[in-house]
Amino acid sequence: MTQSKLTPNTAYARLASDEQIERTVKALEANGIRAIVAANAEEARAKLFEVLPAGAEVFTATSRTLDTLGVQSEIDQRYDSVRVKLAGLDPKTQGREMAKLGATPEVILGSVHAVTETGSLVIASATGSQLAGYASAAAKVVWLVGAQKIVPNLDEAMKRLYEYTFPLEDERALQVYGVNSGVNKLLIVHREVMPGRATLIIIKENIGF
Repeated sequence: MTQSKLTPNTAYARLASDEQIERTVKALEANGIRAIVAANAEEARAKLFEVLPAGAEVFTATSRTLDTLGVQSEIDQRYDSVRVKLAGLDPKTQGREMAKLGATPEVILGSVHAVTETGSLVIASATGSQLAGYASAAAKVVWLVGAQKIVPNLDEAMKRLYEYTFPLEDERALQVYGVNSGVNKLLIVHREVMPGRATLIIIKENIGF
């Protein structure tokens, strides 16, 4: 199996301090994004299911954070899971239907690659499949984010993306798909204008890339 030639800068794996988290929460709230802090993965899962509307249509975007938290099976059992719907469709003949289901769910779950202390989010994607839902197409969005993803500003967010997240994602893509990843499409969220639409759960553990 081919390995990535990129080396991650592990300086971006350090957890943010309580003071950094507090500044970030205040900035996110000022930018229209509800911010919740969880002490650990178990608490983050509990808070997630408090936030999700009962019986909602939910799409879980591809995310190492969500994989680590292990929420998919419960989403499939308790909610109107888009992943379950997609599993019953044929990509060769129903590709457009599948794309629409993933782009416009009632709720989209995922993560981000950097959160700034000034309240901005940075999300990169090789295909862009989750970006429409994050930006505006989903009625609600919930991001779960390890506290190591907090950085002071947008410049540091971009450095974290290219120097840390991308090398790790490139290695994951090679192992899972047999192809390199790429920072092909990029979404930067500075503010959410729809009241109550966006929630970000900060987890005080190193989870995800």
